[in-house]
Amino acid sequence: MKRLLIFIIVAGLGWSGYWYAAMTGTRSGFETWFEARRAEGWQADYTDLAIRGFPNRVDATFENPALADPDSGLAWSAPFFQIFALTYRPNHVIAAWPETQRLSTPLAHYDITSKDMRASLVTEAAPSLPLERMNLVAGAMAITTNTGAVSTLDGVQAAVNRLPGATSAYRFAINADGLTPDLPDRVNLQAVPRRLDALRADIEVEFDAAWDLSALSEARPQPRRVRLRLAEARWGQLELKLAGTLDVDRGGRPFGQLTVKAQNWRDILMLARDMGWIGSGWSERLEQGLSLAAQLSGNPETLDIPLDFANGRVSLGPVPLGPAPVLRLR
Repeated sequence: MKRLLIFIIVAGLGWSGYWYAAMTGTRSGFETWFEARRAEGWQADYTDLAIRGFPNRVDATFENPALADPDSGLAWSAPFFQIFALTYRPNHVIAAWPETQRLSTPLAHYDITSKDMRASLVTEAAPSLPLERMNLVAGAMAITTNTGAVSTLDGVQAAVNRLPGATSAYRFAINADGLTPDLPDRVNLQAVPRRLDALRADIEVEFDAAWDLSALSEARPQPRRVRLRLAEARWGQLELKLAGTLDVDRGGRPFGQLTVKAQNWRDILMLARDMGWIGSGWSERLEQGLSLAAQLSGNPETLDIPLDFANGRVSLGPVPLGPAPVLRLR
């Protein structure tokens, strides 16, 4: 009995020392990362960092975190942010967001309110912690821009999984439930319902390097091939689908072909014009060019045509659209 008691005391002291080492290592790692970002010119602040969870967890709570990257113009802030991990499984962490947060881009500010936004991240048990898989879920969400426009969702689910046998290729899937976008007054609500019936995407991306710790502290991995298995939006009688494969050169220029399938494409074009995504003159030119392609396909209300990327340009069937987007992560 005495030996058992001694063993329990020694084991308890040993575990306490292990937890303390994990706690101090976690704190030091976070502090070092924030200091490194500030040295690069970022805003990287928080008012307090608390590490709790003894004996089996190492849970970090940041109070008033704020991050801003001057190169990309992206910024994020929140009242708090939490990261939870089991002491004996540090390569599996859970992240939790507050009900309110702000995301800023060079174009606009977005105030986001959500219910129970959480993410689970699992990395390989290696010093660089390469990503194996990640899942994010959120309940009801509202996104308000600095102009006062409000869009809502019933929920969001997103997943990232490293492809079997690959070191730097991943599959991304995202699904948005019940998206209700803010619509300008000029949009004809008789043509579309208030909510989208479906908005989802399934994509495989090969990068030039794995997503690991160096991706956060050094250069971002860049896409080299994008396989769009399916991107789909359904809004009442309007339906738009894209699929295909694009290769990406070192300058971020895509080349390849996507297939575009659109049901009631004229109404989609009119909606894009009313939303302000394209000008009225450009809308008329698109309609003229796409009408011929639709007639050749046998159904004037349905499009099934290629979206071609070549020489830094993009064209939809016979209609040139202009410069292709640069697919480069900063």
